[in-house]
Amino acid sequence: MSLWNLDPTLVPRPLRSLAQKEIHLWIAGWSAQRLRALRARPTGKRHLLFAICDHYEPLHGDVTKEQGLDRVLRWRQRYPEIASSVRDSNGRPPRHSYFFPGEQYDPRFIEPLAELCNMGLGEVEVHLHHDGDTRDTLTAVLEKALEDLGRHGVIATLNGRPAWAFIHGDWALANARRDRRHCGVDDELLVLHELGCYADFTFPCAPDQSQPGIVNSIYYPSGDLSRRRCYEQAERVHVGTSPKDRVLLIEGPLALSFRPGRLAVRIEAATLDHTDPPTAPRLRTWVKQAVCVEGRPEWVFVKVHTHGAPERNADVMLGDAIVRFHEALASYNDGTQWDLHYVTAREMFNVARAAMDGKKGSPASYFDYVVPPPARAT
Repeated sequence: MSLWNLDPTLVPRPLRSLAQKEIHLWIAGWSAQRLRALRARPTGKRHLLFAICDHYEPLHGDVTKEQGLDRVLRWRQRYPEIASSVRDSNGRPPRHSYFFPGEQYDPRFIEPLAELCNMGLGEVEVHLHHDGDTRDTLTAVLEKALEDLGRHGVIATLNGRPAWAFIHGDWALANARRDRRHCGVDDELLVLHELGCYADFTFPCAPDQSQPGIVNSIYYPSGDLSRRRCYEQAERVHVGTSPKDRVLLIEGPLALSFRPGRLAVRIEAATLDHTDPPTAPRLRTWVKQAVCVEGRPEWVFVKVHTHGAPERNADVMLGDAIVRFHEALASYNDGTQWDLHYVTAREMFNVARAAMDGKKGSPASYFDYVVPPPARAT
């Protein structure tokens, strides 16, 4: 029996709560990755690449379109105010990646985000919730989403085709759930690649059952991509890895950690919301996971995620908590030991590709290395 099919009721009672949180899916992978990171300690200046990937759902909670529009306009008004006094080592403000759900498209939602892109404050990518699809129906839904977003100039193009990043709704990438809900397409990663997707940013998703055993890594899924949960087999990229004809997976940090002042262990999956706002201790945990292209450990990738549109989460992402967090990020921008780089999902992918090609120095030289910016972000 594979660990994925483990029945928590068969686990001895002292370990049952851990099994119910699906820790058995990834604890071995996390331990192995920590050992790799300890063996690859960099010397000299390090560069922190920080990206916020937002599952940006204006209609989250089945609210009306009017409430959804209010949520978007709040971001349009408040985010430039938050970003106005914050800069990284390149003099750039924080950059937010809005992974917009194709099934919630309304031009009134996209135009304010496009204006933020025009201001250099972020980019729009693709998010999707779907269920019971086939390869053909999924292709049609994604093509429509790309067409809708493309009309606003927020989707990049490469060689005349859309070039985009993806986050799967409900975490169910490649038909990952045991009940096969919220997807239906085993070869989903093949479909994504055929339509121009260059990278997936879905993971981590612990304690969800879709969480892979591969953690804190940048990798290509290996083997047969038509199989369900094909992301469970990996070729971790390193300096010298040739680009593959498939989607690159860029994971955010995942760890076991302790809350300050408490002995209880928590799952740290880099989620930002009203129950778990960003803090300086959490930032230190994320950095320690040392997500990187192997052989280039001085370029540290920290990808966090949020559902930033709903009001309670927006209170965090547009309020005092995020202001204090940017102050904590400034400790990684001293110009001697660390340089901080605010990046979008697209820019993070480009830097990973540059590292694979052996590029050195400041990653800021490679933000547009493979995929150019979309029209509204230039």
